[in-house]
Amino acid sequence: MTLLMVMVGAFNAVARYLGKWIGVHLSSNAYIEAQWYLFSLIFLLGAAHTLQRDQHVRVDVLYGRMSLKAKAWLDLVGSILFLVPFSLFGLFISWPAVRNSWAVYEVSPDPGGLARYPIKTVMLICFALLLLQAVSEILKRIQIIRRTDS
Repeated sequence: MTLLMVMVGAFNAVARYLGKWIGVHLSSNAYIEAQWYLFSLIFLLGAAHTLQRDQHVRVDVLYGRMSLKAKAWLDLVGSILFLVPFSLFGLFISWPAVRNSWAVYEVSPDPGGLARYPIKTVMLICFALLLLQAVSEILKRIQIIRRTDS
């Protein structure tokens, strides 16, 4: 998907300059919007995947020196106090925008632009996946804590 995003952006840039040179309009707002739609998909759908792979940003100054059990406790508390509420808040805040967008089949106001309602739906999918992954992480951390207790 990242390669496709770069290719769309490169094509649009080349088409814009080539079009100016030969006097024909080769570029389109659809290409620009497709590029930022692809970026949005990468970013939004990558959040839960990144959390699953434990590749998210973390301040490792103290975390790296902690025991496995202490790390599990910190991750558990962080997930319960921050990640779950953040995901629920994202779902709550995104829902009206997605609902309204689907109600009118929202499209870009730019000439030749793309439909907006499908990409807005990805916001809900992102927060739902992040919430599911948060629950998974919470269950894993509880298992680690129980295992290290016995």
